[in-house]
Amino acid sequence: MNILFICSRNKWRSPTAETIYKNKQNHQVKSAGTEPSSKNKVSAKLIIWADIIFVMEKKHRQRLQDRFPNEMTDKEVVILEIEDEYQYMDEELVEMIKLSVDPYL
Repeated sequence: MNILFICSRNKWRSPTAETIYKNKQNHQVKSAGTEPSSKNKVSAKLIIWADIIFVMEKKHRQRLQDRFPNEMTDKEVVILEIEDEYQYMDEELVEMIKLSVDPYL
């Protein structure tokens, strides 16, 4: 399964999720951001690659749908409802991601 995690700047939330799941068997994991200043910017190629997309907030799903309407057709998107108030690998953030993502895997 190809898993894509999306947040705004690909600085804290989605890289944390990528780190948590990147060494799991049977999963390929990447992360990206929706902002121009993102470390790794989301692209049509990444969306096509993904079997499931986890976004941190509703606005991220909307941005993906606005920018990549064709690629987003029939994509499974899960909104995690995790606000941008955590640092990379923050203990509470890790726990929230695991609780939200594990049921889908």
